[in-house]
Amino acid sequence: MDTEREECAGFTCSTQDGPGRQEEDCFTVCEQASLNTSVAASNITTASKLSNVFIHRDMEGGAVQRTIANGLVEVCWYLPCGSEKLDAFPKPIAFANLRGDVCESLAEFKFLFQVSTATLLFLDKIEETEHRILTSLQDVRSKLFLVLNRREGNAREDMMSVKKTVEALDLPKSSVKIKDPRVNVAEFLKKLCTAIKTTLTDVTTTMNIEDMLDKAVELGLSVDECKSDLQKREAEEIMKDIDFQSISEYKKQQLPLQGDNWKRLAQLEKEECRLQKAGDLGEEEYKYQLQAEKVCIRKEQSKYKLSGAMKKFIASLDTTNKEERDFFLKWMKLKLDAHSRSKLSELCNKFKEQCQKKDMKLISVLDHALLESSLGMEHYMREMGQIYEVSCSNKPADEISGLPGLAAEMLLDGYPLELLDGNTSNIPERWVTDVLMELHRKVGGKSRLLVLTVLGVQSTGKSMLLNTMFGVQFPVSSGRCTRGAFMLFLRIGDDMQSDLNCDFILLIDTEGLKSPDLAQLDDSYEHDNQLATLVIGLSDVTIINISMENSTEIKDILQIAAHAFLRMKEIGKKPVCHFVHQNVAGVSAHTKNMTERKHVMDQLNEMTQIAADMEKQPSIKAFTDVLDYDMEKNNWYIPGLWHGTPPMAPVNTGYSEAVADFKKNLLETLKSDTNIEVSQIPEFLKWMSSLWKAVKYENFIFSFRNTLVAQAYDNLCKEFSQWEWDFKKEIFSWQTATELEISNADNESDIQCWNTLVASKKSEASEQTELQKNKMREKLQAYYKRKDKHVNLIEKHRNDFLNSINSLENEVKHSVNNKLDCALELKISAKKAQDIQRKYRDVIEERVMKLLSNCKKSTLSDEELTDEFEKMWTGAVVNVSGLKEQGIPSCILKQLGKKFSNQNVSEELQNIEDLNEIGKDSFKARSKHMIQNLFLKQNMKGDLQSFADDVIETCTRFVQDTAKTNKDYHDTFTNDLLEIIDESLKQIDQHLKTNAQFEIDLKLHICGIASREFRQMHRKYLVDNDPQTQLEKYKTQYLSDFLDLYKEKDHCQRKATDFVQFCIKPAVEEYINRSLGINIVDEILTSCHSLEDSSRSFFQYCILKELLEKEDFEDFVNYILKYKIYVENWIFQHILQKMSEDKTLCKLKNINLEVIVKKTTEAIKQASKGEDDSPLPDDNDSITELINNMRKNLIKDISISMEAVKGVLFQIQSTCHPFTKSLIKSMSDLREELQQEFSNSEDITETLNNLPIKPQDELFKRMFGCGQQCPFCKVPCEAGGKDHRQHHAAVHRPQGLSGYAHSESKKLAESLCTTDVHSECRFENTETNWKWHPYKQYHEYYPDWHIPPDPSIEASDYWKYVLVQYNDRFALTYELQPADIPGAWRSITKQQALKALKSAFNIK
Repeated sequence: MDTEREECAGFTCSTQDGPGRQEEDCFTVCEQASLNTSVAASNITTASKLSNVFIHRDMEGGAVQRTIANGLVEVCWYLPCGSEKLDAFPKPIAFANLRGDVCESLAEFKFLFQVSTATLLFLDKIEETEHRILTSLQDVRSKLFLVLNRREGNAREDMMSVKKTVEALDLPKSSVKIKDPRVNVAEFLKKLCTAIKTTLTDVTTTMNIEDMLDKAVELGLSVDECKSDLQKREAEEIMKDIDFQSISEYKKQQLPLQGDNWKRLAQLEKEECRLQKAGDLGEEEYKYQLQAEKVCIRKEQSKYKLSGAMKKFIASLDTTNKEERDFFLKWMKLKLDAHSRSKLSELCNKFKEQCQKKDMKLISVLDHALLESSLGMEHYMREMGQIYEVSCSNKPADEISGLPGLAAEMLLDGYPLELLDGNTSNIPERWVTDVLMELHRKVGGKSRLLVLTVLGVQSTGKSMLLNTMFGVQFPVSSGRCTRGAFMLFLRIGDDMQSDLNCDFILLIDTEGLKSPDLAQLDDSYEHDNQLATLVIGLSDVTIINISMENSTEIKDILQIAAHAFLRMKEIGKKPVCHFVHQNVAGVSAHTKNMTERKHVMDQLNEMTQIAADMEKQPSIKAFTDVLDYDMEKNNWYIPGLWHGTPPMAPVNTGYSEAVADFKKNLLETLKSDTNIEVSQIPEFLKWMSSLWKAVKYENFIFSFRNTLVAQAYDNLCKEFSQWEWDFKKEIFSWQTATELEISNADNESDIQCWNTLVASKKSEASEQTELQKNKMREKLQAYYKRKDKHVNLIEKHRNDFLNSINSLENEVKHSVNNKLDCALELKISAKKAQDIQRKYRDVIEERVMKLLSNCKKSTLSDEELTDEFEKMWTGAVVNVSGLKEQGIPSCILKQLGKKFSNQNVSEELQNIEDLNEIGKDSFKARSKHMIQNLFLKQNMKGDLQSFADDVIETCTRFVQDTAKTNKDYHDTFTNDLLEIIDESLKQIDQHLKTNAQFEIDLKLHICGIASREFRQMHRKYLVDNDPQTQLEKYKTQYLSDFLDLYKEKDHCQRKATDFVQFCIKPAVEEYINRSLGINIVDEILTSCHSLEDSSRSFFQYCILKELLEKEDFEDFVNYILKYKIYVENWIFQHILQKMSEDKTLCKLKNINLEVIVKKTTEAIKQASKGEDDSPLPDDNDSITELINNMRKNLIKDISISMEAVKGVLFQIQSTCHPFTKSLIKSMSDLREELQQEFSNSEDITETLNNLPIKPQDELFKRMFGCGQQCPFCKVPCEAGGKDHRQHHAAVHRPQGLSGYAHSESKKLAESLCTTDVHSECRFENTETNWKWHPYKQYHEYYPDWHIPPDPSIEASDYWKYVLVQYNDRFALTYELQPADIPGAWRSITKQQALKALKSAFNIK
């Protein structure tokens, strides 16, 4: 045969309802003709002529030489649309086209001939070979049609060959059709169509496709079913009971775990979060009632045994042979799809009818019936997941524990897994988590995910879009009612992994958002919002699929999407969003598309504003406020899938081209987008869990209940705390160096020069703090550019940390300026004392020399010399005048007056005669201290008294700590004290409506205490620095000098020792202490198991854990009622413990000692050399030069008193070189002496209190935070930085622990604010003017507090346990009645309380 011209085409006619049915009648035609059968078949089978059903040589690309297609049979169904004008055939027909030479494909031809209703043979003539083939066929008369193409020239010869065969086959005249060259091909094909129609009317028997299998095997054809017969039987065995009962009954028996109990569990989980049906029950009691019901259901579920169907299903999946599993799953899908089509068609028709009638009650019933009657692979996989979830409550059997591994293998093989059960709107978290973690392990931890989701209304081509883009097989309109969300893993090739920065693309296909038919159902809008929030929240890329035919539908989908994107913006997740507009006509009309884009943008903005109002975010005005959205780049217009009227419309190539362009652009965008932060499977699962909790709570500002967000925030807080300390360390170092510079300033200069120096240093301080601020801001900006810390999730907190940096700068600058003022005052007062000392020192030295001259005239013993010296000394110092005492109370009162500008207050302060007498008695809160006559309301007196006592105790501590330092009083101490009071007054509970009188009385009381302490401090300073006292220090030295001079004794070593003891040692001790505070903080922060990684939340965890372990009731009371003082004590004790371990404080001192001794020794050696680096002359005068050189060398390290130097070097007789050696030896002795002192010293407390930079204060500032407490339960805020917009805490507690009680019963309140704020409960206080206000709307009165719901019922077990243990004692402390504790709380153990604490603070 001529293989270029010879073709055989089979047209299989079916009298059934379309390609889904399996019984058919067929006829086959063979061709040896110039008329192409593929062309004819294509034209016959398409209503339009715009596409080619079968490949043929006259189409583009059809002339390629055939290499593998010989024997290939192409099949096409013709499906009528019901219009007589459009339909070529009245019934569905299947057409088969055999490609290649019939003689070379006899088996295929004979198979087609036997199974076909009729066979059309296109020919010019019949050769002998064809004649033999045709005459060997049986039943030819009724099945064979000859289509003759009469040719010019050899027409007679050709017709004779055909006639011979016709006679041999005894074909009727109607079975032969002749195509005359003069007849138009199209007209001739119409005649053929008419002949086929006539044939269809005579069809009486049909043939099942499955019955064709035996014929194919007989003819030696390879049949897939023969290879998968075992898997087919397994699938049939699983489904054998379906035909004998309803699907709903089958599911109850074979898939029982996803029935009513599973639905009830889903309802209970959501109700546990929302508490909408508590009624008269207390919220906590209601929670545990729900919990008990859940436990009961799980127990009931655990009684179920594996059904027969599920045993077989799992056994069929559990094979290492991937091909066998694929065959089994394919058979299951084919049979389930076929069953669904046959069983659901009637229900679907009824549903459509009722949707037109708008009977919502019946629509709801039918919607439920569709759910109950649908059965697919997802139901078996869902049951598998439920079997695993139930078994996890006990120790699962080996076959059950392996189920996640099976599902993971299926995911890797490209099968979808149900993420959200659409029937119950619930996620089987344990199942999904373990399946994905198994997958994570199977791929060796290389599981970076790029998550892509498509979202849209039902029947808008969402699944088709994903299938076309990525070559996957999400089910599309299989006749079943499928709901929920499915995920499918698409492995990325090695060549693209680095470009896309991921190992898998995770595709999420969702059920359609409700069509207009279901939009009126009660829970429709809520369901759609939950679904959209979940999938958009999980996604890196979201495709919003919109059908352009329905403008109402577009508005609905845009509003739902706007809600979800708004919620994601709140938590810092910014998915990429693309809008795909399908079924767009005239897609090339750019101007029209511009108009449509503008229209969609207007609708987006409108829907965004509506959503923003509902989400209470008035600042959001446009969609671009929510997402980085480009109207040009993020909108895609795709033409309809069909070119013409279905069902026989050809596929529109423009659809594929547009989708391909979209995919290409999307991938290119993803490659270049550096903002997308992909996550590994474990992080994805954490995010999913937190997101799903938020959806269940209907609470979408859930940042600090979200594990990943909490970790990201904690990580930033830790980094920020370190930056904060680095900032302070730099400034502290500059500050101490500056204080030293002020101290070393020339004593001969006047005070104005010192003032100028301090002013310049204040200016420099501003520059230094500005520099450090900018460095800190750069660190923050760099941190937010990182991709490994989920920083996008905490984007909204960036401004809080920036504000905290500004606040820190102002705070540090203010502190430095105060310190510089103190340094100046200290310099001035020291100069006054030194001037007096100098005056009397000159007198003493003159009298010593005079006494020496007189005594040398005679020989005297040491005792006699000493007596003479004592007489001289007494006479010399008898008239030494002391330093003048300041009126400290008056100074403090003056500073207090500056704080008040009110005239009445000034007069009141002027009337105070003696501040020293105020504050001796206890402070009493009185009715005059509050407004609105609230003093007797709700124990206001006790609350106000407690607040005042706390402030007084805090301030008294500050005053006493300040007074312990060896400094003179300065007004900055009073200013700092008043600032502490002001800061405390800012934090006063909002329900305590205090007035100005309370502030005046409180400040006067505290200032009275301060006046006595500061006066005592001032007097101690005067005594320590009294000229006579200072002179007495040198008395022994002058006596030794006098004796040595009298005896003309060599006193070189003694002078060197005195110099080191009186001049160097104080300076060295000062040097050690100057940086010791910083050293201690660093040691605490970097020591093992300390506060190294501590954020404020971790600090809270440490304290609460210790409280639980110690079980001391008084500690709990102090922590709750005197939180600030408790934290101060805790930190101080922590420092004491750390500094006493292994003599850490001694080691730190020794480190500093080694540094300064080395510097001083080197300075002495350097000072002994002149300008030309040659040794100084070995004479007495060079000693002065030596000392001056040494002071210059050490001027940036220590401050050496010149008055002390002059006193020590009085009448030194030594020369320079031996004195230098003696100094170096004395320095070595000093090191040993101080090392011994440090080793023997045990009073760490005194050391800490006397340090210029107190580590306890710095650690307190680092850990304490803003100091705000929850308005309901008084738990402290744990937010990072100091200037944050919202306060939050990880664990709230029963309000009764803070003294709140029920107004009528006076019983301690057992309720948790984390429960109340999401319940129907109400509260009243001064803020609400004693009117009841819903807890849900607490933001109206406390907008700066964020109180999310507990993430689980166990989250607050810690404080529930505490209340149970100490209920009676707390009641006694507050003079109230014990709380009515829910019975379930009493079963909480100490171990459970600790576990809940760890969970709440994300401690592993």
